[in-house]
Amino acid sequence: MYFPDENGMCIEMKGVTKKYDVIPALNGIDIEIPWGARYSLIGPNGAGKSTTLKILVGLLKPDGGTARVGGFDPVSNQAKRLIGYLPEDAYPYINLTLTENLEYIGAIRGVEDPKSRAVELIQRLDLLPYRFTKVSQLSRGNRQKLSVALAIVHHPKVILLDEPLNYLDIPTQASVIKMLDDLKATYLVSTHIMEIAEKLSRNVIIIGHGKVTWNGTMTDLKNMAGEGERIEEVVARLMTDVT
Repeated sequence: MYFPDENGMCIEMKGVTKKYDVIPALNGIDIEIPWGARYSLIGPNGAGKSTTLKILVGLLKPDGGTARVGGFDPVSNQAKRLIGYLPEDAYPYINLTLTENLEYIGAIRGVEDPKSRAVELIQRLDLLPYRFTKVSQLSRGNRQKLSVALAIVHHPKVILLDEPLNYLDIPTQASVIKMLDDLKATYLVSTHIMEIAEKLSRNVIIIGHGKVTWNGTMTDLKNMAGEGERIEEVVARLMTDVT
């Protein structure tokens, strides 16, 4: 397993731009996240959250600016060894069983004992009755559980999550949060739901129109609320405060 120098920043984006045809998704975004920190990336639909994660995981190349994970280009093998990624609406291999998915991805990711790791995750996510079920026959909630497990099967040091608690009931959300806590990783969670951000992070980056409009702690954000104002209303104001 590759262990990076953890004295610098874990995640860095400087002046990153990205367009789809002529439509800008990111318009000079700047992000710095230290090792071990827990950040939520909050913004409305179309703000550039998923694009940001896809650039950091190496699935998209920025049109301008630079992105680094652990000091490396996201497309590099060094960065990929560090990262666990959960895309929004993830879809594992549908013709493999739940167990086969975990063992296969675990082996690819260099897990020392993929079978034991698969059993551990299956038990922690209450998936034992479905361990021999093909993904195509799983409910949406159980498929999401499996997708979370696949993202963390290799004990990643950096976790990028796009709406990770989608389709999960409250007990399962608690289990997933505990599993993430146990990993003691750096993670960036993309969401547009403040309740999820509060459960998963201590720090917040708000983006709107492809730019960072606010960056601070969850406590700072709550303290900005006026009398009778909900935190969602504060966030809505900050999303549109583009300078």
